[in-house]
Parts: sequence; C-alpha cells; structure tokens
Amino acid sequence: MEITAKLNNLRIAPRKVRLVADLVRGKSAYEANELLGFCVKRGSLPLKKLLQSCVQNSKHNFQIENDNLFIKEIKVDEGVKLKRWHPMSRGRAGAIQKKTCHVTLTLSELSNSTKSVLMPSLKDEKNLLSKEEKKEGKRVSRTKKSEFNFSRDKERKGSDKANLKKVFRRKAI
Repeated sequence: MEITAKLNNLRIAPRKVRLVADLVRGKSAYEANELLGFCVKRGSLPLKKLLQSCVQNSKHNFQIENDNLFIKEIKVDEGVKLKRWHPMSRGRAGAIQKKTCHVTLTLSELSNSTKSVLMPSLKDEKNLLSKEEKKEGKRVSRTKKSEFNFSRDKERKGSDKANLKKVFRRKAI
C-alpha cells in the first residue's frame, strides 16, 4: 500500500530542500521523523510536517501502523518563480527570482515478504562464507606473487642503468 502526500509552493529553493530530502530517503517513518527533528536546515520543518501528515493519513484512511512505514520516494520539484526587482546603479533594475518547490512524499508499507528478503537465509550465509574463503585464498596467492616480483626487481636494478636511454640534461648532476 502506498500513501502519498504533497506540499506545493514551498517558499524555499528546491536545491536546499533536496539536501534535507536526501537525508531521509529510504528510511523508516520513525527514523526520518527523528532525523528531521534534529536537522538545523530551514527545509526540515516543512518536510517533518509533511511526513507527519502522511503518517496520519495512513493511520486514518488505511489503518496502517507507523512501525511498518518507510519512505519509498521523496521528490522535490521546481515550483513557480516569483519575480522581484532590485534597484541597481545607473537607474537599472536587477532581477531577483524567489524560488519555490513542490515536494511529493510517498510512504510504503513493509510487508512480510519484504522482511524475508532483507534477512538472508542460512544457505545464503554458507554460500557467502565459501565465496569469501575462496577470495581470501586468491588474495594470499597474490601476495606471494607480489613478493616474488619485488625480489626479481631488486636483482634487475643494477642492470637497468645500462639499458636506459640517455636523457639530455642541461646541468650536470
């Protein structure tokens, strides 16, 4: 079940509201509410009110508990720009754009099937462990190989000077 709430014509620039929206995207409703409560940015209060409104809508209209809700999607779109003018030198006027934004918040319910997908089964854990062990085995062989290369490089260093191409140097060293 998806619950949507919209906030139109919020008088804060969308770029600034997106910073706050990115904090709570994908979080549970409870965790997002806590984060927004402690966020010092100006866009956090309207987003917190929108989130609380959406949670209350889900409770009232669909009888869904708060514990099962998470933020599925939060979009911050550009709204109408209010045009204002500021006097400048030589009688000119400079344009000022007072930007607004539209925020769309979609909450979704965690179902039992989603919870089982999040929790890996025992077979998956065993497969993961065996893959990790294989990777560790490869890593060990790589370190042995690299040690071998280092020892070979040390032997070659003396003979490399003869094979180097002469480089023009303006000043003698």
